[in-house]
Amino acid sequence: MSENEIKQMQDKIDEAIRKTQEKLVEKIKRENGHLVVTRDGQLQTIGANEV
Repeated sequence: MSENEIKQMQDKIDEAIRKTQEKLVEKIKRENGHLVVTRDGQLQTIGANEV
C-alpha cells in the first residue's frame, strides 16, 4: 500500500467513527439515556441532556 492509499483508508475509518458517534448521541438523546465514558482514567456517566 502506498502512503496515499493508507491516508485514504485512515480518512474513511475516521469518517466512519465520527458517523457512529453521531448516531450514538442521537440514540441516547431519543431514549433519554446515559453514556458511560472515561475521563482522566475515571468512569463517568453523562446524561442525555449533557450530550
